[in-house]
Amino acid sequence: MTHTLTRTTATETPRVGWRGWAALVVLMLPVLLISVDNTVLSFALPQIALDLEPAATQQLWIIDAYPLVLAGLLVTMGTLGDRFGRRRMLLIGATGFGIVSALAAFAPNAELLIASRAALGVFGAMLMPSTLSLLRTIFTNRDQRRMAIAVWASAFSAGAALGPVVGGLLLEHFAWGSVFLMAVPVLVPLLILVPILVPESRDPKPGRFDLLSVVLSLATMVPIVYAIKDVAVHGAANAMPLVLAGAGAVFGVLFVRRQNRLETPMLDMALFRRGTFSGSVLVNLLSVIGLVGFLYFIAQHLQLIVGLSPMEAGLALVPGLAAMIVAGIGVVPIAKRVAPRIVVPVALGFSILGYLLAAISTETGALSLMIAAFVSLGIGIGAAETVSNELILASAPPAKAGAASAVSETAYELGAVLGTTIIGGLLAAFYRANLALPAGLPADVADAARETLGGAVAASQGLEETLGQALRDAAAHAFDAGVGVTALTGAGLIVIAAVIAALTLGRRPKVERAER
Repeated sequence: MTHTLTRTTATETPRVGWRGWAALVVLMLPVLLISVDNTVLSFALPQIALDLEPAATQQLWIIDAYPLVLAGLLVTMGTLGDRFGRRRMLLIGATGFGIVSALAAFAPNAELLIASRAALGVFGAMLMPSTLSLLRTIFTNRDQRRMAIAVWASAFSAGAALGPVVGGLLLEHFAWGSVFLMAVPVLVPLLILVPILVPESRDPKPGRFDLLSVVLSLATMVPIVYAIKDVAVHGAANAMPLVLAGAGAVFGVLFVRRQNRLETPMLDMALFRRGTFSGSVLVNLLSVIGLVGFLYFIAQHLQLIVGLSPMEAGLALVPGLAAMIVAGIGVVPIAKRVAPRIVVPVALGFSILGYLLAAISTETGALSLMIAAFVSLGIGIGAAETVSNELILASAPPAKAGAASAVSETAYELGAVLGTTIIGGLLAAFYRANLALPAGLPADVADAARETLGGAVAASQGLEETLGQALRDAAAHAFDAGVGVTALTGAGLIVIAAVIAALTLGRRPKVERAER
């Protein structure tokens, strides 16, 4: 795409013109859509619980089926994009995502909604690997690429926070299916503009596609995550979670061994021997777990306990969303001058503070404190994600940029799964353990109340006023008791991320020093 490039000197890499930045804007559409989709159901969940009446396990699967499938297939779809064309894969994924989104909007029961979410994960996996690898192709100048990656990372993190805002606005006026239908107007301009602005990009020597690697990667992730979910929902009373986790670990070992033997592996394990690369991936993973886990409980707290409408609850998160965007882009000049092993831990300190404020806010009941908690969390996550994503690409050789992109995005999506699995699962467990039901409840009402906070609120509507209020008060007390504990757990995860960043990120990646 030489028509989009200008040169300043003979020794500098080409700098893109307006068409390159226009292409970046277009490529932000799937990034925002995928990340919004990770969290938008957090706000739609109370309405879905009232309408479809899912069990606690189904409620978690409604949220997790999509990012779980997405994370499992990202590397696979990235390989297919290398082989058949990244732009082509982007367009196929966008078409399928729009069609399935329309079907999910009218799902009549929890089972079909879960199936639709899984299908969305398949098409979403076609979208995501293309975006970051296409940016690497378009922005060959290092400074421009750093800013493009900052915008990409900010869009992804901001999209995760924007999900509840968009969800709140839609749910104020429409049924819960509207959170799925919003994909259609986003994808239509993408299908029109991508062929015009985004050049095709593929690996001229992609190597052999290994189907067994695909099977092994899925066989690794699915049982491990399912085991975590089962423990969170049902406890560790039976051996099934241990068996599933063990099976996933065995398949994981087989996957790694196969990648090390293949001449052209689906995922190059040598990347993980680079400290900066591995450290940045772990920071990504833990940061997204913290963000999505926070959104999981704040959405329910604001609507079902504070009593805000969906739109009011979404708007309450706007300051945190703005802080995340500003921090993600504003950290770019700082990261050029200050070592990442300092920048990232300092940024994550804001996120730790956010979780601590969230734990305090459940005791005081102050809405302003919960909003301040999300602002603080957003500053840390926005800045840390920008720096860690740039380091992931900078730490990998140019020939392995596609694999690095896939790993970065897999960390995002796996983090989204584990955010609701770990934080949401712990919250569900503490909720049930602390729930003291008032006397005189019918058996079916008591069973519904024990499942989820949404179930308790829904069940209370069919009771006489005094008993219904007593049930709502008991459920709110049990939920907020769980939020306090899980908020401290979230803070602990961010502390681990900060320590990893301080120990592994170093001063500058070797590739950056070489380029200079």
